[in-house]
Amino acid sequence: MIDLSRKRKKPMIPMSSMSDIGFLLLIFIMLISLINQRHEVPIKYPEAETLEKTQEKDNLEIWVDASGNLSVEGKTIDIGNLEGLIAATLAEKPGTRVHVIADRNTGYRNVDKVVKILQRLQHRVVSFVVKEAL
Repeated sequence: MIDLSRKRKKPMIPMSSMSDIGFLLLIFIMLISLINQRHEVPIKYPEAETLEKTQEKDNLEIWVDASGNLSVEGKTIDIGNLEGLIAATLAEKPGTRVHVIADRNTGYRNVDKVVKILQRLQHRVVSFVVKEAL
């Protein structure tokens, strides 16, 4: 005979371990979001009449500010080390598109230094990033 008078215990979910899991997920999401940040240099973009959109993946962005300082991935770099960095990137990923992002007030000679390095390396997949003219 079965005794139905006994009450069943309800299963309990330990809430302390749930808060630990939630906290670890929060830390994980915060770290992952920091990895995918794009390093930008504050510049005034030059304008162009027509634009061609490119993919955002597999690009090497070379930033040139108004005073001619070069920056790659948020780090300032001198013109002597730029060639080695570009060559290493292209050796690792040959299909990489180089984006030259220069300030509107940058002298042509500063952009030309980057272009001459790309010519020496015989790399022809280059984009000059501009803002569309309104």
